[in-house]
Amino acid sequence: MTAPEDRATRFYTQEDIQKILHLAIARQAKDQEKEFSYEQLLEIATELEIPPETLKLAERDWQITQGEIQQRQAFNNYRIGRFKKRFGKFTIVNGVLLLVDLVGGAGLSWSLYIFLFWGLGVALDAWNTFQTKGEDYEMAFQKWYRQNQIKQTINRVVNKFLNAWQS
Repeated sequence: MTAPEDRATRFYTQEDIQKILHLAIARQAKDQEKEFSYEQLLEIATELEIPPETLKLAERDWQITQGEIQQRQAFNNYRIGRFKKRFGKFTIVNGVLLLVDLVGGAGLSWSLYIFLFWGLGVALDAWNTFQTKGEDYEMAFQKWYRQNQIKQTINRVVNKFLNAWQS
């Protein structure tokens, strides 16, 4: 089989094409930190015979997706921060209780039960914190997102009121 025949008989899935083009664009940039302008993006799309309207819709979808990714990252950071605080309280309180029980006499007795039961709660909290898939996660994310939207709306209204009042 000759090279031209080999090229003519190759077929790729849409996913394969996306991966190959992604690698080619990365190689062309020669620098992973290089950014492309909108004009360059439009030029690439034109060469691929992608209409400008389709490109604009794809860009808008991408921006929406990026916004959601950022919101989910902020939610995950919030959950991890909340867990760190709870774990810190657990560690400090149980460390003191274990120390008091140990110094108080006959070794570890009552404080071990508190440690184990509270530790079970902390373990379940850790499971919920680091579980980022499923219906429970989605419900928690939606609740957090709504609360943040309400807070942002209230802040905007208060800021507008204060700016108008100071004027």
